[in-house]
Amino acid sequence: MNKRNFFFILIVGVMLMVLGIGFFTNTFVGSTSEKYELDKSGIIARSSLRVAVDNNSSSYYIYRGTRMGYEYELLLDFAERLGVQVELVVPSDIDEAFQFLDEGKVDIIAMNLEENLNKGDWISFSQPLGIINTVLVGRKNGRKEVSWDSLGRDSIIVRKGAVYSTSLKKIKDSLDLGFTIVEVPDHEETLIDQVADGIIDWTVSESSVARTNATYYEELYIPLAVSSESSVVWALRKTSPELLKELNSWIIEKKPQFITGLYKKYFQNSKYQYFHSNSPFSSLGGNRISEFDELIKDGASDLGWDWRLLAALVYKESRFDTSAVSYAGAQGLLQLMPITAQQFGVSNPNDPVESLRGGVRFLNYLDKFWLERVPDTKERIQFILASYNMGHGHVEDAWRLALKYGKNTQNWKEVSFFLNLKSDPKYYRDPVVKSGYAKGHIAVNYTREVLGLFHSYKDLVAP
Repeated sequence: MNKRNFFFILIVGVMLMVLGIGFFTNTFVGSTSEKYELDKSGIIARSSLRVAVDNNSSSYYIYRGTRMGYEYELLLDFAERLGVQVELVVPSDIDEAFQFLDEGKVDIIAMNLEENLNKGDWISFSQPLGIINTVLVGRKNGRKEVSWDSLGRDSIIVRKGAVYSTSLKKIKDSLDLGFTIVEVPDHEETLIDQVADGIIDWTVSESSVARTNATYYEELYIPLAVSSESSVVWALRKTSPELLKELNSWIIEKKPQFITGLYKKYFQNSKYQYFHSNSPFSSLGGNRISEFDELIKDGASDLGWDWRLLAALVYKESRFDTSAVSYAGAQGLLQLMPITAQQFGVSNPNDPVESLRGGVRFLNYLDKFWLERVPDTKERIQFILASYNMGHGHVEDAWRLALKYGKNTQNWKEVSFFLNLKSDPKYYRDPVVKSGYAKGHIAVNYTREVLGLFHSYKDLVAP
């Protein structure tokens, strides 16, 4: 090898090495620091609005299988305005909620925030949705009167990341008091429960939440205001100005009636809140989704499913009503059509045991039908759910279309694209389609809704 060729190869090698280092460095940095931050148009394109919420008796909870709550109903309405689904995330505390917002894991924090909450200049706050003020919560213990001085060196246990510790510190410093402020990651209502049970002496809560809890804990005592009234707001990133603009427009439009009406429903109806908070079929008062949980768990075991997924399917089909009958004649908890019920051994569709067992046999059949074509369990479950809703023949047609057009037939997103198109003559008249016309978007939405409910059950109901 002559010197010219040697130096040429050496220079090329060095250049490739530098480019390689640059490539791997950029790839590494991009994979760890890139944030999935979207504004309004990106959220609409994604078809989902991701929001951090609290799990408590006013914000977001499960009652008899139904998702409920003040923030939940508000967000459903706002998401409908955007034309998207809402995906709720339950962080462990407020600090984690802001971390999720910073990382792009959520688009909004809807957690009863105070407008003066200082979390950094990268945050934008919405128009006020209402008014909040905080109070000290303890037990009566025969007390007739409590003042800040009388607390002595008691500990006040407050939720970590909330503005409560800041408010208490101002009171403590201004009056030169001796009480101790302890921050813990527990939710407000968990701390109120601990006060009611005598585990801790004092906590701080938003006043409407405290009053609601006082309706079913007779020993609760609310002696002192911790902070004066301030505006309740939601938080967004400053990089989402169009989303903020749309949110503010919605708040201004909805505040006079819709938002005010929901506030009365969840904060001023004590009996309603007491019933929901203490029911065994509430994610707040018990850990049951329905009276059929044991049957559902047995069926889920046969399927190899998380029982909460099967519970979500049963809820979607019948809302746990054994006598439910659809317009098409489907009956029972799992809404089997007469011919399907007969095929899978159901003689009395109104019998919950028979209906669940028959439905599970049908689901097992669908699982075997898709097993070889879709080996991945998470992907296959989506094929199964869509097949359960509209028949596996229509879903198989979409699978064939995906195959014809060179798409990934093991990926639900790519197959569901063609299921959505089964009402288009160009596709339902294609020679590979065997089952003809179908409103495939119904099955696609159905699958999304069942899985969305399942994720809510996973967040709020123990395994």
